[in-house]
Amino acid sequence: MKYFTQKNIWFLVFLICSRVDAAYGQGSIQVMLIDGQNNHSNMFDGSRFMKQVLEETGLFKVDIVTTPPAGGDMAAFRPDFSRYDVVLSNYNGDPWTEQTKLAFEQFVAGGGGLVVVHAADNAFPAWEAYNLMIGIGGWEGRDERSGPYLYFDEHKNEFVQDITSGKGGSHGVQHEFLVTTRDPQHPIMKGLPKEWLHQKDELYDRLRGPAKNVTVLATAHSTPETKGSGRHEPVLMTIRYGKGRVFHTTLGHENYSQKCVGFIATLQRGAEWAAKGKVTQPVPKDFPSKDRGAVR
Repeated sequence: MKYFTQKNIWFLVFLICSRVDAAYGQGSIQVMLIDGQNNHSNMFDGSRFMKQVLEETGLFKVDIVTTPPAGGDMAAFRPDFSRYDVVLSNYNGDPWTEQTKLAFEQFVAGGGGLVVVHAADNAFPAWEAYNLMIGIGGWEGRDERSGPYLYFDEHKNEFVQDITSGKGGSHGVQHEFLVTTRDPQHPIMKGLPKEWLHQKDELYDRLRGPAKNVTVLATAHSTPETKGSGRHEPVLMTIRYGKGRVFHTTLGHENYSQKCVGFIATLQRGAEWAAKGKVTQPVPKDFPSKDRGAVR
C-alpha cells in the first residue's frame, strides 16, 4: 500500500470514472449541428432545442456550427467533419464550396452519420450526392428530373416509386396527424406504438428524389381535407450512403412541433442509430399514443 500516494489514488478514481462514463456512453457521441441559413424563422430556437434534447440523454455532445448568412462568404465555412460522429443538418440555404461538399461526402461515405431535419431536405437541389443521402426532398425547383415520388399505397400495401411528372414538395395546412410505423423491427422504431399522434406540424408531401437505399420507417396520411396529397407520405426514413447511415425526419416545422415527445424521441433514437447503428435508449413513458398526444 505504500506505493499508493494521494496523487495515485486520485488518478485511479479519475480512470475508473472515465471508464464508467465510456461504458454508459455519457457524451461519447460527438454531434455537429449545422445552421446559419433556413427559410424557417425559428432556426436558432430549433437548434438550441435539439442540442438540449440530445444532450439530456447523456449520450451526445453537440456543437452548433453556424454558416455565414445568406449572400455571405461561404469560403469561410470549412468545418472539420472528421472530429464528429454525426452531422445534424438544420440548414437550408446557399450552396457550400466544392471543397466543403467533397469533405462532407467523404465523411458520410466513410461511415459518418447524418441526421436531416425538416427543411434541410429542401437544400441543395443540384448536389447529386446530397440528394442521394437524403433519399427524397422538396422545393427549390425539384421535379421529375429529380427522381420519383415515394409514398405508401394502402390498397397495394406497398411502397410506390411514381415517375409521374410534377413538382417536388408541398404540404397542406398545419394540423395534428397520426404517424404510422411501417418498420417496427428497425432499432429506431422498436417498441414504439403502431400509430401515434403527432403535434401540429407541416406534413410534407409529394417529396421526390433518387429514392435509393431508402427504408421508410413511418408514414402519415396527407388528407385532401387538409389540402394534402391524399397519400400516405414518408415522415421518418433511413438511407444508406456508402458506409454512412442517414436518419431523415420531415417533422419539426415549428417550436410547438418539435416539443412533441414523438419528435424528440425519434430524433434522439435516430441520432444514436446514425452514429452507432443501434439504439440503447428506452421508449419514453410519456410517448404519445394513437389517441393522446404528448409535449414537453
